[in-house]
Amino acid sequence: MKPPAGDDVGWAESLLLDSLREAAARSGWPEELLPPDPWPQVTPGSRFGAALSEWCRRCPRRVVLFLDEIDALQGNSLVSILSQLRDGHNARPEGHPFPTSVVLCGLRDLRDYKVASGGEPSRSNPASPFNIVAKSLRLGDFTTDQIAELYDQHTQATGQEFTKDAVDRVFELTQEQPWLVNALAFETILQMGKTITITAGQVEDAKERLIRARATHLDTLVARLREPRVERVIEPILAGTWPSTDMSFDDDISYVHDLGLIRGTGGVEIANPIYREVLLRVLGARTERFVRADPRSFVLPDGRFDLPRLLQEFVVFWREHGEVLIRQEGYHEAACQIILMAFLHRLVNGGGHLDREYAAGTKRLDVLVRWPYTGPEGERLVQREAMELKVWRASENDPKPDGLAQLDRYLDRLTLTTGVLVIFDRRPEAPSWKERGGFEQAATPSGRQITLLRV
Repeated sequence: MKPPAGDDVGWAESLLLDSLREAAARSGWPEELLPPDPWPQVTPGSRFGAALSEWCRRCPRRVVLFLDEIDALQGNSLVSILSQLRDGHNARPEGHPFPTSVVLCGLRDLRDYKVASGGEPSRSNPASPFNIVAKSLRLGDFTTDQIAELYDQHTQATGQEFTKDAVDRVFELTQEQPWLVNALAFETILQMGKTITITAGQVEDAKERLIRARATHLDTLVARLREPRVERVIEPILAGTWPSTDMSFDDDISYVHDLGLIRGTGGVEIANPIYREVLLRVLGARTERFVRADPRSFVLPDGRFDLPRLLQEFVVFWREHGEVLIRQEGYHEAACQIILMAFLHRLVNGGGHLDREYAAGTKRLDVLVRWPYTGPEGERLVQREAMELKVWRASENDPKPDGLAQLDRYLDRLTLTTGVLVIFDRRPEAPSWKERGGFEQAATPSGRQITLLRV
């Protein structure tokens, strides 16, 4: 598909027919199977259906049509193309030549295109072009065994092996999402060339390149983040709050699930770690532009990362820019989390990694900073620092007790002895911006020593 044609039906038809001709020309088919040249010249708004009918009339074989990235059509152009497909299909029993089957491939179920085209999702009309679907299918996720089998096929063909740790890391990062499984393998193989063995570290590097490059699949998902239906689902996940109980929210959940952004429809959480990272990076891009500190200045002489200094710098940043950034952030309920994540990403990501865990209803966002460095004996070590983010909202009690208990469990799972609890105060009676940023020491229920930052 080409770029969106919007309401220009004639342009949309021209783009589609040009794409069909180009695809057929590349196929190497014999002359009798190729589409007519030129296409029939008829009134715009009926050209696509007439062209398909003429092709099927001439072709000695049945035609099955696949239209990939149907999402590229919007507005009246989408309605027109679907209407022509419906009319052509309905005329087939009367002997009218038309494709035997048509497969529309895209990110959404066809019923959701009705909303994209300005229609009311709740209104049903049997004659609607959006009611032409015989069956709607979603490409399922791989299983762990299928990932191993897929990568083993590459090994058998090339001799290049993925270690078990590499395959396990692919599973962790993708949660078996098919496009990501293939994209990580392709990115790793492309960069490693003829290297015999591919490791988990190289998979991690491939993930970073994939995210930075904003490959087409990721970019398409990111473009959905500002849609109101998507924001209604994603915002409570980022904020850790409970989602709406509005009846229409179930439709929003199904829609975002069909996009592949969330896993399941019972519990509400982002589908995989790569999507979790991409969402926060994209939403925090505006904040990152405000961060002027030099990431290299946070590296200590022994190679470790200076997290205490980063927190102090964040206090200065928050006092200066926090109020403005919160006001500008579309995801208002999750603004604090987005801003701190952007600050961390700007200063940590050059030499380290951030792992984030968040879900609706948890009232927190957990962060693990992983910073590789070289020890005194030349050994490769990894510094790990855990943080938990909480928000103190109006009419709520101080979240410190819950935060300490939650952070205790997180540290226990990571086998760490210390951590940081950050509490954002969003109550109307919160201290003035210039007074925010107090540090204190606290202890978790199990006795772990914690740095508490209130901003």
